[in-house]
Amino acid sequence: MLIGRTDRGHLANWWFTVDRKLFSAVLLLMAAGVLFNMAASPAVAARIGVPPFHFLSRQILFLVPAFMVFLGSSMLPANYVRRLAFAGFAASLVLVAMTLAFGAEIKGATRWLSVGSLAVQPSEFLKPVFVVVCAFFMAEKMRRPDMPGIYIAAALLCAVIALLVLQPDFGQTILITAAWITMLFMTGISWVWILAVAGAGVCGLFFAYLTVSHVASRIDRFLSPDSGDTFQVDMARDAFERGGLLGKGPGAGSVKMSIPDAHSDFAFSVIGEEFGAVTCILLVLIFGFIVVRGISFALREDDPFRRLAVTGLIAIFGMQAVINMGVNVALLPAKGMTLPFISYGGSSLIAMALGMGLVLALTRRRATGDMPEHVWNQSRLAPQPIGN
Repeated sequence: MLIGRTDRGHLANWWFTVDRKLFSAVLLLMAAGVLFNMAASPAVAARIGVPPFHFLSRQILFLVPAFMVFLGSSMLPANYVRRLAFAGFAASLVLVAMTLAFGAEIKGATRWLSVGSLAVQPSEFLKPVFVVVCAFFMAEKMRRPDMPGIYIAAALLCAVIALLVLQPDFGQTILITAAWITMLFMTGISWVWILAVAGAGVCGLFFAYLTVSHVASRIDRFLSPDSGDTFQVDMARDAFERGGLLGKGPGAGSVKMSIPDAHSDFAFSVIGEEFGAVTCILLVLIFGFIVVRGISFALREDDPFRRLAVTGLIAIFGMQAVINMGVNVALLPAKGMTLPFISYGGSSLIAMALGMGLVLALTRRRATGDMPEHVWNQSRLAPQPIGN
């Protein structure tokens, strides 16, 4: 059934206020994730002795709640976005803390909680709600100079970093800190403070290098490949070389037979071998389109909360993609971080869907919850589509 511009339902209101180009780009990534998982995961499934499409079927199963979360969160008015973020942040903090006591240890880290046959990674859900909560306090500081919003946001950042380092999860720590600094920059704060925070982050990373063996090992192997095992990174680089421009064809790749994380952290290298550099470039362009469109909205937005929240959410999305692809092409040290919507993983998929849904909610031009009803009724007959 077609939705007319004069329809009064909530769905019609949403359809004519949402950024449909951004919405479509995210849906395209979700669909691409299923396609690429179909190519990458059977080899991993065979290696661990499960049915060939074990990971594909689970990814499709995860996609159902992810789409519902994406769609539902995109319909929220800004005041409900704030409420959801505060509630989600409190719950996520508790769950992340619980991983320290009850989490399953995998590869030396306790980042997951077992829920039946599923493993949930609470830190994935912490990321989007954390940046929205910090955006609120930073925005309040911009509205009311006497409000210690920046200090509250800094205290929340310290609490989150402490929990993540104890897991330990330095990749998520770096990602969240970088997003926080990006939002701080958007507040117009002095460069002295921004450089001070960035310097503290660099010092923290250097301290981790000196005190945490696996952090030092990964950095050493990146700087000097001969100093340790770089098998997965070497195989990923070989995959791109074998794939060339157009790839060897879906299912015809051989490198995925050897890479343990071909369906997750190194899915991008499988895409490079089987679908070629052209497809990889197209994928990068889709990610770039989403980032540029989100940031362009933030730069035009007058409301500081919307501007900061969208900036933080887009920063999480874009930087996570850059880190994953950078590791795959050996431009960054190896780090277990998924490629948004492409890599296998239920927690990552649903949490990223929540983050992008909140971006759509905050970039809607005339959400009914953000203006008086009579203003909406007067303007709704002649909307100005965001997509144009």
